[in-house]
Amino acid sequence: VELEFYNFEALNTPEDHPARDMQDTFYINPPVLLRSHTSPVQIRTMKDKKPPIQIIAPGKVYRSDYDLTHTPMFHQIEGLMVDENLSLADLKGVLNYLIKNLFGTKTLRFRPSFFPFTEPSAEVDMQCIQCKGKGCRLCKSTGWLEIGGCGMVHPNVFKSVNYDSEKYSGFAFGMGIERIAMLKYGIDDLRSFFENDIRMLEQF
Repeated sequence: VELEFYNFEALNTPEDHPARDMQDTFYINPPVLLRSHTSPVQIRTMKDKKPPIQIIAPGKVYRSDYDLTHTPMFHQIEGLMVDENLSLADLKGVLNYLIKNLFGTKTLRFRPSFFPFTEPSAEVDMQCIQCKGKGCRLCKSTGWLEIGGCGMVHPNVFKSVNYDSEKYSGFAFGMGIERIAMLKYGIDDLRSFFENDIRMLEQF
């Protein structure tokens, strides 16, 4: 469980943001909710420590989604680095290194996107492992699979933890652990991880 402040306000997500709607977030008893991402760990870490910071934070998250590539509960891994003079090039370098070591030489692209807590923001996509970019059911005929979101930490996030955004910069990324396993092992339905089908589980 998490508090709205850490899940939303401190991450520059205003009260009227769609992600805060009841149909997207599981509220227990406001302001208590089931966290919708691992990003609250960023805020708690920065409130407790001063830069430089380098963390990796895995954990369970909850969202109101259910299809081939989404489930209401899944595991996410979050990365955060804060120091002086960090840039988007540093973020891209870290993610390229991570993906190359997880999957070998795969085609990666960074798509401009929007997240309240990063600016600039990007979605990280990987060429579909089933169709090699031609289009199939898994990639919804796009040839690409989204593997995570990333960006440079927004100055308002630094403000919420009393960091000087003129002195420090930072980057963050998050990706679904099940999504990584899907890509690595060619599993075409994320829901398979949670159905306890022994035929699927005994392969691992």
